[in-house]
Amino acid sequence: MPSFDVGAFVVGNKLVKAHLLAKTPGILAGMPFFNAVFEELGCEVQWFVTEGCRLDLSPVAEADAQGRFPPEDTGDFDATPSHFKGRKKIAEVTGPVCRVLQGERTALNIISRCSGIATQTSQLVAIKRQHGWHGEVAATRKVTPGFRLFEKYAVVVGGGVPHRMTLSDMTMLKDNHCWACGGDIQAMVRKARSACGFSNKIEVECQSLAEAMEAASAGAEVVMLDNFPAAEAKAAAARLKEQFPHGLTVEISGGLSEETAPEYFSEHVDVLSFGSLTHGYGVLDFSLKVVG
Repeated sequence: MPSFDVGAFVVGNKLVKAHLLAKTPGILAGMPFFNAVFEELGCEVQWFVTEGCRLDLSPVAEADAQGRFPPEDTGDFDATPSHFKGRKKIAEVTGPVCRVLQGERTALNIISRCSGIATQTSQLVAIKRQHGWHGEVAATRKVTPGFRLFEKYAVVVGGGVPHRMTLSDMTMLKDNHCWACGGDIQAMVRKARSACGFSNKIEVECQSLAEAMEAASAGAEVVMLDNFPAAEAKAAAARLKEQFPHGLTVEISGGLSEETAPEYFSEHVDVLSFGSLTHGYGVLDFSLKVVG
């Protein structure tokens, strides 16, 4: 909260309503966080759509002969939870005008970014289904500092999986861990197992099939094939599943995109993880308009 908000002083505290308008198509995500911002400010939020719905918007109306555009919230609202057209009201915020305006930008920033991530994740999930691949689309820990919960949540809304939330959720031993242990993968995995016991999975990031075989032999439940070319990755995954048919998860990561992902789809690959889901995403456009 600001120490002194001149804008709030100017507008006062009369009770108003404000319309949340969706302006670009995509998957809506972030409703709980939007609500929390305004609840903290003593405002109420009423939604006319549901979390995870697809915002299918028609093109924005053109200007008339005088160069004027119609108001953003014109037209009758289509109450169907998952479908509405044009720039439409999808929620209504009620509260003191000074409080509504204080929460406006924070709430919009959150919902715009969450919806952008959910949209991108949903597109990847749609691609995997089109190709008949049954593995998981996952995020990574490449998140915005302080925004991890929001971004990981948005991945889930979009149909993906968040991967581990913190260093405590699963033991992941990366190339730097291996280097610090003198390159001895088996010793590294054994030491990790002595600390985490049976209740925590161990994943090892591998740069070659030989490293992956060594990690799996040492007892790692998950092996990550990092930055492998597609053909090499699929061949390595097949070999690993042949050698370790029970309980081994094969993850592929490194430079994956919507365009390249289908090249990695294989019955032997369980997870594709995309850093771009949480550090290279676009945003959806929303606005909040006070209507009195």
